[in-house]
Amino acid sequence: MEIAVVDYRGGNVQSVLFALERLGASATLTADPETLRKADKVLFPGEGEAASAMDALRMAGLDVVLPTLTQPFLGICLGMQLLGQHSEENDTTMLGLLPFNVQRFVPDASHKVPHMGWNNLQALTGPLFAGLTDADHVYFVHSYYAPVGEYTTAQAAHPAPFSAAVQRGNFHGVQFHTEKSGAVGTRILANFLSL
Repeated sequence: MEIAVVDYRGGNVQSVLFALERLGASATLTADPETLRKADKVLFPGEGEAASAMDALRMAGLDVVLPTLTQPFLGICLGMQLLGQHSEENDTTMLGLLPFNVQRFVPDASHKVPHMGWNNLQALTGPLFAGLTDADHVYFVHSYYAPVGEYTTAQAAHPAPFSAAVQRGNFHGVQFHTEKSGAVGTRILANFLSL
């Protein structure tokens, strides 16, 4: 199986590659359009800021390539947010693959921003969550979120519900860090690789 990890100088790439290695899967870190198109699976990790990430994607021509991919595709953390239409983070236009707009958490007395740490998943649907339940916890680090909507496949709360995962066709996204989420994250990555 050919696995490609999108290389756009985004953060968190090495830990995703290591997580795949732990599953016995090797992956190619690449920005080459043909390599991405030929891959059986594509992972799109990210950490950082939306506008800078979109600038990097545009410079590499990946803003045009990624929406054309037809194989199973997984956006992780910022990689999930970039699948949406717009982010409040520096008023950023994103890839537009899913109909959501990313908003900033509003802190209150008991909920800090960024939302950081372990949180349980709720309302799980779709193939990424096979074998998991609402009792399972994953690791989040983010200040921005996608609201719950038509394409939400898992929720978490901080304190209001938000999309912990989304899916539209072959495009999947998770707001949490699979590669930092222990056995649950490993199961989600394994489920993705089995699609």
